[in-house]
Amino acid sequence: MSELVFVGTSDAFGAGGRRQSAMVLRARHGTALLDCGTTTCTGLSALGISRSEIDSIVVSHFHADHFGGIPTFLLAAIYQDQRRHLLRIAGPRGVESRVRAAAAALGHSFEDRQFPFPLSFHEMPAGADHEVGPLRVRTFETKHQLDSSPHGLCVQAGPKRLAFSGDTGWFEGLPVQVRGADLFVCECTLLTPQFEYHLSLEELTQQRGTFDCGRMILTHLGESMVTQRGNCGFETADDGLVVKL
Repeated sequence: MSELVFVGTSDAFGAGGRRQSAMVLRARHGTALLDCGTTTCTGLSALGISRSEIDSIVVSHFHADHFGGIPTFLLAAIYQDQRRHLLRIAGPRGVESRVRAAAAALGHSFEDRQFPFPLSFHEMPAGADHEVGPLRVRTFETKHQLDSSPHGLCVQAGPKRLAFSGDTGWFEGLPVQVRGADLFVCECTLLTPQFEYHLSLEELTQQRGTFDCGRMILTHLGESMVTQRGNCGFETADDGLVVKL
């Protein structure tokens, strides 16, 4: 049986004292990290999850609260974990250059650094199926700032299918993209519509009947959503939540 562990469930600003976007997907033939926000290493440590368990990191888009933890993850893999086995990093086009630029900007350039383990980067353009280790990932465009290359993810983990919205505002095609998922993890940053690039509880409540998926859990909860957890008509995620698939 597969399982999903929510490592971080806040918005970019740590609303409610929670960590930024990251989920550990444990499948039969490997473990993937879906998003890797800047607080991810802290979250993995707090939850007792070894970085060495992670075979792949799959990035939804290039905002710091979704991929900014990768440079630190790689440094820890080199110097703390003595990692020797393959790590795959997959994301939108330009994922390798984005990770390398982020590392350099943070003062830890990888240009002259030797990796004692194989490291591979995989670009995942939207609208196609991709093989990331044992996982099959279909990507789709979302409504978010274009310079972040925003993508949603549909991940096949054995017989189960997980859909993840990434960051997005409402667009008519969203229910179609996640149709048939056993679990849909959907961002819900806002209580009411205030910003076109993030979803609100009001919009999701209005559109709930358009979704055809087995289970729906809200994440990426902003400050206005903190007090609504467990009392909003939807299941909501907290850091450390474990869901069996």
